[in-house]
Amino acid sequence: MRWEIRRVFYALVAFTVIVLTGGVGFWAFGAREYSLPDSIYFALSTAATVGFAELPHLARHPGLRVISGLLIVAGIGAIAFFQSTLTAVLVEGVLLESFRRRRMQNKIQALQDHLVVAGVGRTGKYICEELDAIRREFVVIDKDEELLIRLNEEFEGRLLYVVGDATEDHTLIEAGLERAHGVMAALSADKDNLFIVLSARALNPRARIVSKVIELENEPKIVRAGADQTVSPHRMGGMRMVSELVRPKVTEFLDRMLRVTKNLRFEEVEVPTTSRYASKTLREVPIRQETRLLVVALHEPDGDYVYNPEPDHPLHGGTGLIVMGEPDGVQKLRELVARA
Repeated sequence: MRWEIRRVFYALVAFTVIVLTGGVGFWAFGAREYSLPDSIYFALSTAATVGFAELPHLARHPGLRVISGLLIVAGIGAIAFFQSTLTAVLVEGVLLESFRRRRMQNKIQALQDHLVVAGVGRTGKYICEELDAIRREFVVIDKDEELLIRLNEEFEGRLLYVVGDATEDHTLIEAGLERAHGVMAALSADKDNLFIVLSARALNPRARIVSKVIELENEPKIVRAGADQTVSPHRMGGMRMVSELVRPKVTEFLDRMLRVTKNLRFEEVEVPTTSRYASKTLREVPIRQETRLLVVALHEPDGDYVYNPEPDHPLHGGTGLIVMGEPDGVQKLRELVARA
């Protein structure tokens, strides 16, 4: 498409050069009988083939009719080139955009158990980067199409998004919320996030909903509306400042893990009740051999946490393995415990 736009520019430049050259030719070979502006204007009408009358006394200068003929031929060629290129740009642009949107809609409709991110502002952008790093499928919603296009360029065209108001049900449905595993409300106003939580809970009762909250007094309202968890940027920022002061090495380690290497993450993998490892011990699951993951803790079905579990600790259906390692290893572990 950029090459086609350059072709339009080249066609305009070529037509301008033809007109100016013809105008100078009329002025020079007409023995200065015509002014330079009149000569350029006549060259323009000739090259554009609009059919105005000739310059007065043109018959006195036979060579000017040759220039006129050449201008007509060159002008027709330049205009035809410009029109064909402009048509190609407009038609191909519309068709390509329509095809791109249709392909994106088909991809979104095919998603199952994906995540929906409402808002790609200062918070949503980091959400998208993290989801992309851990290779989770997600769809973004935002009103600002230009912002979504720029973010899509950063993601090298991999971003799936819906342009619209995330507080409206039809926009959430277009993003596949009814089939989604979870929703993140990351808009800048608490009332907007509250609307998203209400709509999401009504459209998909089984979805896990996490909402951003700016004013802490609004947190209970968002929870009552159906959010499973809320996140306050101000509270998280305060905790981070304390960590930087009193435990800088821990903070540096987490920063290196999340920002520098970009391949180490804390993840959770649930052991299905149908898994062959549901009645085994932790030792009997070949986690280190096949995934190179480190098991940090277990989340038991009754809600208790077991930190640094012993190798002989029994696993049950519904136990959550909290592990640290690379995304590839996490995916292997999901496949491993899913075996019946």
